[in-house]
Amino acid sequence: MKAMHILLALALSISGTAMAANNHDAKPMHGGIVSQAKDIDYELVTSAAKLQLYVRDHGKPADVVGMTAKVTLLTGSEKQDVELLPVDGKLEASGSFKLAAGTKAVAVVSKGGKSVASVRFALK
Repeated sequence: MKAMHILLALALSISGTAMAANNHDAKPMHGGIVSQAKDIDYELVTSAAKLQLYVRDHGKPADVVGMTAKVTLLTGSEKQDVELLPVDGKLEASGSFKLAAGTKAVAVVSKGGKSVASVRFALK
């Protein structure tokens, strides 16, 4: 009987943690796609000529000084790697980007040369 109570308590604590994680407010603030890694929100804003990655910690803009991101775009069988650098409080790159519905993007964010997070996005 005691083991049953322990298992029930464990199940309730795990489900509460899962529900709390799902209640995280991750709405786009710049018209992009939001994904979360390690309790940080990453919003990827895309256009044919520019990629922008906004970083928020608990809803507040994070300091991106010293950060970089390598974004890999996968569109069909085509792959494109793009380096994003800090520009006006976000990470950004300009160029020519092939984007379509279904494009997958993986951003590897680094600070001081050390990987901070790997974030995945799917363009709609």
